[in-house]
Amino acid sequence: MKKNLWVMLGVIVVILIFGLFIDLPKSPFWGEKIKAQLGLDLVGGTELIYEADLSQSVDKAKDLNNLANVFRKRIDELGVSEPSIQTSGSNRIIIELPGIKDIDKAIGRIGQTYDLFFMVEGTETDGKALQDYYDPTFTYPGYWKASDLTGRNLLRADYTFENSQTTINAKPVVSIKFDNVGKEKFQKLTKENIEKRIAIVLDNKIVSAPTVQVEISDGEAIISGSQDIKEAQQLAQRLNEGILPVPAKLVGQQNVGATLGQDSLKSSAVAGIIGLFLVALFMIIHYRIPGLIASVSLVVYTILALAIYKIVPVTLTLAGIAGFILSIGMAIDANVLIFERMKEEIKSGKEINLSIIDGFKRSWSSIRDSNSSSLITCAILYFISGSGPVRGFALTLGIGILVSLFTAITVTRTILLIIASTKAKRMLNV
Repeated sequence: MKKNLWVMLGVIVVILIFGLFIDLPKSPFWGEKIKAQLGLDLVGGTELIYEADLSQSVDKAKDLNNLANVFRKRIDELGVSEPSIQTSGSNRIIIELPGIKDIDKAIGRIGQTYDLFFMVEGTETDGKALQDYYDPTFTYPGYWKASDLTGRNLLRADYTFENSQTTINAKPVVSIKFDNVGKEKFQKLTKENIEKRIAIVLDNKIVSAPTVQVEISDGEAIISGSQDIKEAQQLAQRLNEGILPVPAKLVGQQNVGATLGQDSLKSSAVAGIIGLFLVALFMIIHYRIPGLIASVSLVVYTILALAIYKIVPVTLTLAGIAGFILSIGMAIDANVLIFERMKEEIKSGKEINLSIIDGFKRSWSSIRDSNSSSLITCAILYFISGSGPVRGFALTLGIGILVSLFTAITVTRTILLIIASTKAKRMLNV
């Protein structure tokens, strides 16, 4: 049994070293590669609130989620680290962009509308002249009038090459496919305009104006004219975004300076250190050597919890840090239950090592039940709450509870039993 305890202690030390390598930003292995994700309130950035016009929407929840997905795609292109995009209420979307520098560019990119229309040849009285999409200095010949086929009917767009079997000397093109409604509209449009041109118009500029040769009934078409694959890729991307599923406008904006975020981070770090110190001080004063062991276990808990936050990764906000600091107190709770049970066993005349084993066994049901109820609460907060800060709080607290169970049941127990097997076991009287 003694050999098993030393093996377990070795495993704990190895895990602890891995945690330190991850936590320390200047460690030789993963410290610089695995970085902590800081939220808006810690690193600075901006919060945007968009309000969707759902007055014409049939399925409001679906359209609001589709709008959030469009925003998410556009934000991903900005390279923002760990953005938060959430629906709020019945018609609002809250976007948090931590670390964003060019806020105006972000706002313009997120809310920009790419209008896609399919136009047919008209006259000077019922149509209008349009410029070329790729060369705005060139005005397309003729006049163009809108049809009832728009980007709302677009199912998807992909970039490829004219000859899919080989890319040698093949020109890049964009293939588009319509939904069932668009398929019928496109078939009617091509049927009525054989030997005439249909212009594909994006942002009020003509991308391509091919001449219809035959009626197209499969709802698919090819857009040519891209100079290279990058241009075709960008065009397909804009077509996929199309116009926003529903109109939306920016109704609120809050900018958080990096200085304010740094101050909050420092204050949170100080609060965490003070909390850790006070809890450890109480345990040492009240339980002496076992309390010191519990404090060591608490330090191990802190190192492992922070490492897991970086690996997941957890976006740390002030609420998330509050969950972590709260879990420090909860991490010591199991040790208090164990030590109190140990007291009872020692008073009944049992040996120290048996008192430790029975103390852990008899306190386990209370530890299990209390932590299970806390984990259930964390799960409810995380999955049901729509608020980012509340979810961050629940996630850090939940991870902290799981790690605290490991450190209390494994780390504290292992060290106590190793000491109990030596001549120093009398120091473990609590």
